[in-house]
Amino acid sequence: MNEDIINDLNEELENVIEEGNSRLQQAEIGEKIEELTTEAELLIRKHPIASVAAGAALGYIIGRIFK
Repeated sequence: MNEDIINDLNEELENVIEEGNSRLQQAEIGEKIEELTTEAELLIRKHPIASVAAGAALGYIIGRIFK
């Protein structure tokens, strides 16, 4: 009976640890996305003409691929 209780507690502990790990990874991904977004905005503000040209070129290429 004690072994059953210990096994149940171990399973619950494993689930909690996995959930915590998952939440940490999601938070890290969110921070990375926010950081990349900020960097992209700064780059676009620093080089607006090149950014528009790159966007137009990328749009053209994607349009040609899916045509």
